[in-house]
Amino acid sequence: MKILTVTGYKPMELGIFKEDDPRVVFIKYALRKRLVSYVEEGLEWIIISGQMGIEMWTAQVVLDLQDEYDIKLGIFPPFENQESRWPEPIQFTYQELLMCADFYEPIYKGEYKGGYQFKAKNLWFIEKSDACLLLIDDEYPGSVRFFYEEAKKGENYPIYTITPMDLDDAVTEMQMDDPNYWTS
Repeated sequence: MKILTVTGYKPMELGIFKEDDPRVVFIKYALRKRLVSYVEEGLEWIIISGQMGIEMWTAQVVLDLQDEYDIKLGIFPPFENQESRWPEPIQFTYQELLMCADFYEPIYKGEYKGGYQFKAKNLWFIEKSDACLLLIDDEYPGSVRFFYEEAKKGENYPIYTITPMDLDDAVTEMQMDDPNYWTS
């Protein structure tokens, strides 16, 4: 696997309304752990559309990983200015990510035209990547279900997941890594 697409929930689907929510730390930890294993197996590119939540947090993790690994980040939004209606602090973070990405190009030129752009985006990512990593709960798939349904139609297209149980494991691991955990 050389190219992996990563997607998942938007922050509001997780009940996260601030970038400094402590749960983001655990999500990034779980993403990092999984991505490092793929990079060590030969992964070269991570591609995302740059949507709020899992995708932006993935981008931040990838940029941190670039200090240690030869991994590249590509951001391909479904259309230009997708962030125009987002809260201002998230727009700022998005613009920073675009400047740091190894490659950036909107799939459609111009502004939002219709829902078909999101369906086309999902198909484009499946076509351009060797596999996907989804942060998803099968019982509550949220907006990621649209990508997941398309991905399941792909022939020999591996779908990897980070589940709520994986996030629980990440919390436990992080707690156990804290020396104070063992003394209290």
